[in-house]
Amino acid sequence: MKARKVKGLDPDGPLDANLRRIVAVRVAELHSFGKAVLDPSDVEALHDMRIAAKRVRYVLELGEPVLGPDAGRGAKRARSLQDVLGEIHDCDEGIPRVLALIDRLREEDVAAVRDSADPTASDLDPAALRRARNRRKYAGLESLVSYMRARRAVLYAEFLRTWAKFERAKLGARLDGTGR
Repeated sequence: MKARKVKGLDPDGPLDANLRRIVAVRVAELHSFGKAVLDPSDVEALHDMRIAAKRVRYVLELGEPVLGPDAGRGAKRARSLQDVLGEIHDCDEGIPRVLALIDRLREEDVAAVRDSADPTASDLDPAALRRARNRRKYAGLESLVSYMRARRAVLYAEFLRTWAKFERAKLGARLDGTGR
């Protein structure tokens, strides 16, 4: 996700004003994902929101000496968002990888069981299942996928709570100088 350009910065102007302008753009960028991320299946929007939260966090951490304690509190809130979205992203990346591993192991077993049959056989003896070396791994990997899906659901609920707190804090309004 490409960051929005910050227009109207004055290199000769006061740092405070320039920082507030940057914060306003970064916070608006973060808020632009507000509706999209209410769809828990929108993996891309959640990941992009994580990147936007990271940008907000970094500018607030760097700007805290100029912007004051609200920036420090805002950076902590942005970090909370970033952290929970990062954990969700790990699940979103991990689940397909584990499923792909399960598929690969199953294909290996299918090949091994099939190859154990007599080429002239009209059917396959159930005892050929012993050739499926990976069969015991499936249960563990399937359980891991179930855990990761459940964890993602719990993390998503936590994200919604964290996002609601972030929105209620009205960080952008407190730091852009309007107080609204």
